[in-house]
Amino acid sequence: MTRIDKIIEDFAYLEEWEDRYRYVIELGKALPDLAEEKKTADNKVNGCASQVWVVSHHGAEADPLMTYEGDSDAHIVRGLVAIVLAAYSGKHASQVAETDVIQIFDSIGLVENLSSQRANGLRSMVKRIRDEAKLLAPA
Repeated sequence: MTRIDKIIEDFAYLEEWEDRYRYVIELGKALPDLAEEKKTADNKVNGCASQVWVVSHHGAEADPLMTYEGDSDAHIVRGLVAIVLAAYSGKHASQVAETDVIQIFDSIGLVENLSSQRANGLRSMVKRIRDEAKLLAPA
C-alpha cells in the first residue's frame, strides 16, 4: 500500500472534522524539516497565505521518477504539504502531470473544510508540481 493510500484509508475512519484536522497536523509533524538553505525564493510556492516551499528531485531519464521535499511555517498547511508529497513522490513525471491531488482531497472531505485561502494555496502548490512534471514528461 502506498503512503497516500494509507492516508486515505486513515481518513475513512475519522468521522469528525476535528479528528481529521488533528490527523493532518500529525502528518505535518512527521514531515522531515526542510533544510534552511532550501527555503529560497525559487522553492517558495506563490499563492499561499503561509510560507510554503517545495523542492523537486528527478533523474535525467525520458520520464523521470519524481521525489519531493517540502515545508511550511503553519501547522495545518505543513500537513497538507505532507499529503501532497505523499501523493506525488515516487511517481514518474507523466503520472504526476496527470494526477490531480485536489480530487483526493475532495474524496476525503478536506477541501470543503479548508478556508478559501488554504484551498487556494493548496491549488497553487499542486499546480506548481504538476506544471514542472509536465515539462519533464515525454510528449
